[in-house]
Formats: sequence, structure tokens, C-alpha cells
Amino acid sequence: MKMINLKINDRPVTVPEGTNILDAAKQVQVKIPALCYHPDLPAWAACGICVVKQKNSPKTLRACATAVTEGMDIVTHDPELYAIRRTVLELILSTHPDDCLQCLRSGRCELQRLAQEFGIREAPYGKRLRNLPPDTSTTSIVLNPEKCILCGRCAAVCQQMQGVWALEFLGRGEKTRIAPAADVTLDESPCIKCGQCSAHCPVGAIYEKDETHKVMDAILDEQKVCVAQIAPAVRVALGEAFGLEPGAISTGKIYAALRRLGFKKVFDTNFSADVTIMEEGTEFISRFTKQTGPLPLITSCCPAWTDWMEKYAPDFTENFSSAKSPQQMLSALAKSYWAEKNGIDPKNIFMVSIMPCTAKKYEIGRDEYMAASGVQDTDVVLTTRELARMIQSAGIDFNGLPEEPADDLLGAYTGAGTIFGVTGGVMEAALRTAYCLITGDAQPPSIEFNAVRGMEGVKEAVIDIKGTPVRIAVAHQMGNVRQVLDAVREDRAAGRKPRYDFIEVMACRGGCIGGGGQPTGATDEVRAKRTAGIYTDDERCTLRMSHLNPEVQALYKDYLDAPNSEKAHHLLHTKYHERKVYKR
Repeated sequence: MKMINLKINDRPVTVPEGTNILDAAKQVQVKIPALCYHPDLPAWAACGICVVKQKNSPKTLRACATAVTEGMDIVTHDPELYAIRRTVLELILSTHPDDCLQCLRSGRCELQRLAQEFGIREAPYGKRLRNLPPDTSTTSIVLNPEKCILCGRCAAVCQQMQGVWALEFLGRGEKTRIAPAADVTLDESPCIKCGQCSAHCPVGAIYEKDETHKVMDAILDEQKVCVAQIAPAVRVALGEAFGLEPGAISTGKIYAALRRLGFKKVFDTNFSADVTIMEEGTEFISRFTKQTGPLPLITSCCPAWTDWMEKYAPDFTENFSSAKSPQQMLSALAKSYWAEKNGIDPKNIFMVSIMPCTAKKYEIGRDEYMAASGVQDTDVVLTTRELARMIQSAGIDFNGLPEEPADDLLGAYTGAGTIFGVTGGVMEAALRTAYCLITGDAQPPSIEFNAVRGMEGVKEAVIDIKGTPVRIAVAHQMGNVRQVLDAVREDRAAGRKPRYDFIEVMACRGGCIGGGGQPTGATDEVRAKRTAGIYTDDERCTLRMSHLNPEVQALYKDYLDAPNSEKAHHLLHTKYHERKVYKR
């Protein structure tokens, strides 16, 4: 790799060719302010705050979009640059509401932070608000165009990273705004509710639909038995809201915090991830060894992915695993198996699911199969961010909490359950158990399937199961998925056997650890730390294969009979069908 030598504020720095000035400056501990730039996205220099100078040149350069060249001599801070940046900020603030105290991003807003750093206390330009109404049409996210600063991150994420094209710039000049393509509502648009727009928004223009008040009302209702479940990825990210490093495992503290909030029982979605492997793994083995259904089998745990498939790839409906997501499995079991064991009417159980994902809010009401227990299985989904706010408002010292266990019947989990939180994790968990069920061996030659790990957008591998090859693909970040599906379509058109037997898809970059409901500010560095936390949790588990979970074994012995039984299909499986890309 060719290296480039330059100076930044008279300090020599050497960086790889192609590095932009903004990132090069970080190598010499210089922070250049920026608003539109995000390392996940191509730079397009929209905001103008990152301007810098090259010595002996009258031009200013936008640091995010300018690659370094040999011999550059860059100035990043001087009185003129300060004045330019301050003016840009003042102009942005002149079209931005002043309701910071009511904003969900207050204290974590990038515009607010820059305004504080530049000491902006006055408004030299008159307010020019547009009185644009918020779009509250979906059950998952809210778009508030009045707060939008037109940085373009959300549109770039939706179009380039996710390949959904639900958001676009509409209008011209001062009438420019971000809105769903075709100027319909979000709910009418192709939006898959993944929430990556909200995760990348620097301000409070796109955010999760807050439902904490519903949960508090339920907790105060003495007639309700409030129970909670937490997803794998939550345990390695929630601590960030309380000053912990990304990837810090806080499972026991989360259990304790939920009890202090007033939940009667606390379960773990990792348990139902183990159940998912029993159901989905059995389904795969049946298709693979007995040809009971088409291959490749495709995972169905991610609701944003299933929504995308139903809209953009309905020709793969029969390839989808009928197994519900772990969230929906646990909720159905809580209101059937656990309710019967404890003599509680399912109607009185209020199930709250803590998820890293905004699409989970949509999933709980997507069709009639989400009420397999006879009532709605999951009552409310809270994102990781919403739970953090609840804990803070309740005055709970999260970092000082003791480690507590989950409750019995639906709380024990194996390492296979916890790795559901990362890209490749569902595939790896399935392979661990499938290998044993197919061969009869106690465990695979290696418990870790490294071929499915990592941040490469599409990973392909051939897994040898005692001489039988299993061809797999793992894709994450929706924009990477189409190439995998097109490869299968190509095989179909040519009359060939599909090149894959099993495909895992997760909509968000890195998997659920990078979900749209996680603490904001995620980059690949943050995702790597969260991923490492998930794998550490796996390694710490005494049991690392789903079929060895004693509570899962008891579930089938006492209640479900066997994976894919009639009762299991009623409670734990669903169906998929084509949906319109646009509702009108």
C-alpha cells in the first residue's frame, strides 16, 4: 500500500493513499469538526464545517472529501477557519428549533455539541422555521423534518447501505427537505423500519417511537404481571449510556435494573435463540437430508430483512425458515408454557421486549401469527436507548447494581444463543447443533466456525460434516443481500442446484450489535468492540450448543414434545407473503 507524507499544523504525518484529511488529522490528535460526515458513508461535503486550508493557497478544502496528497501542508485551525465554521453553525441553527429540552437526542446531539464547543450563545440570524409536521405513521420510527439539518446521512444510509430507497431529498433551495420517496408517509413507503437512518442521524430528526410511558403505566397496573426479555446485543451496548466501554457485558446488571423498575419476572431472549436453533436447525436438516422443502433455507430472525424480502424478493418466500424470531418465540412461550406452569391468565401478562432494533416494534403486530398464545404475544418493544432512559429517570445507579440471574424456565442460555447478536452468529449456532444432530457426535471438531465471522459484507464457506459439504452464505447490511439472492436466481434460471444450502441475513451492519435501536454513534470500531463482547459471553458459557440447554430440553419434554411438532408449529412458526413496495 502506497503511503502519503504530509504535514498537518506543522506536524508530519504518514497515512495510506486515499485517506481523507479529516482522518489523517486524527493521527496527530487533531479533531476537525464535521456534521455530515460519517465513516460508514462516502463523504459528500454537505455541511461545510470541516473546511481547512493548504498553506500558500487561497482555497479552502473540505477535509472529509479531500484525499491527502504527497507534500500537503494543511492548516486545520486559525481565526479565519473558526469564523467560517461558526457562521455555518449559526446559519444551521437559524433554521433549527430551540426545543432541545424536549428532544430525545438532547445531550447526545452532534449539532448541540458543536454549538457548545463554539460557544454559540446568541442568534445573529433570524429564525426561519418551516413548521413541517412530524411523520408518525409507522409503529417504529418518527421522522421530524423540522429538526433536519439536510446533512443527507439518512438518505445515504437508506439508499447506499441498505438498498431500500425509502428516503430522498425533495424540493429545491430553502424548500429542500428529507421525506419518503414519492412524498408518501413512511408507512406507505418501502421503509423496512431497520432504524439505520435514526442511528446515523446527527440530530433529533429521526428517532425511535418512544413507548416507555406504556411500560410505566403497565408496571403501575396491579392487575398486570409485567415480564421482560432482553436480546443478545443489548447486554454489550446498554452500558454505553452509563459510561461503560462498548462491548462491556452487563447482563446481570440489566436483570437487576429491570427488577428495580418493577418487572415481576425477567427472562432472556438468548433462551429462545436456543429454541430457534432447535426449530430452524431441525427444519434445515429435514430439507437438507430429506428434501422436504426448497434449498437454500434462509434465516428469518430479522424483521427488517423479512419485510424487505416480502417487498423486494417474494420469489424467496418458500425458502424462508418458518421459525419465528427469538423475540416472538419467547413471548409466545411466556403466555402459554410459563403461564400454564404458574397458573396465570395470559391476558394478564404484559410482555416487554428489550431489543437493539426498531423493526421489532413493527414485528409484534405484523400478522395474526404474532398472537399465537391467544392474545398479542409481545405487548411493547423498547429499544436499548429507551431502556437506558427509563433506568436514568428511575434514579437507578446502573454501574453500582449487583449481578443478578434471570428467572427460571425461560432464562437459561448457551453460548450459541448469545452469538445471535452478531453477523454470522445464527449460522454458527445452527451449524454447532446441526453437526451434532446429523453425525451423532458430541460436538463438532471445532466449536467455533470462524469462516462465518467478521465484517465482510458477504461471507461464503463450505462446511464439511464428515464428508458431506454444506455450502453457506452470510450477509449483513441490506445493500449486500441482493447479490446473494441474484446468485441463487442465476442458478434457478440455469436449472442448476443452488450454490448455497443455507443463508443467514441480518439487515444491519455487524448484525444486531449495530441495530437501529442501539446507542447512537456506532462505527466499525464500536461494532468490533460490541462483537468482541458477544464472543466473550459465548466463551464464558459452560454450554455452547443450543441442544444442550437444560431448560430447552425441559420445554420439549414437558410441553412441545419435539422440534417442529404440531404444538411447536402453532406457537413458534409463521408464514410469509408478498407485500407491496408502496402501499399507494
